[in-house]
Amino acid sequence: MIKTFLAGVAAVAMFGAMHAPVYAQDCENSATIGSGGSAAAGGTSASTLGTGAACDTGDGTTASIGSGGSAATTDGKAMSRTKTNVNPNQLKSQSKAQAMDKGTFSKSMTKTRIKDGELQSRTKTMSHVPGQKPVKDNILVESELPGQ
Repeated sequence: MIKTFLAGVAAVAMFGAMHAPVYAQDCENSATIGSGGSAAAGGTSASTLGTGAACDTGDGTTASIGSGGSAATTDGKAMSRTKTNVNPNQLKSQSKAQAMDKGTFSKSMTKTRIKDGELQSRTKTMSHVPGQKPVKDNILVESELPGQ
């Protein structure tokens, strides 16, 4: 029996001109960002991802952010969660996913941030089987809105 906990794209937020949509052709400058990763060991797996975009229209900046994750195990516990913070200065989103089966586990975490025209997304993954060395990975992606 496979136990799965899925949080899909659990959070999406926007700030800027909320009364009218902004189309790509309206952007004087734009930037996108994204990272994601998966870990698996034994009968466990965990994955997370985060994406973001910013657009400078000349009248201001709009941005969007999204994040999500999932975890699964054949016999054990799986969890995933996503938290997004929105304020006038920045967008931040974090997704975590973890699956455990006795001493074997897999976990993944992605943090994405957009602040002052700077975009950053970091994903960390780790899997471990008892008696073996843990397998780790760390991905950092950075971008900047041109003209900032």
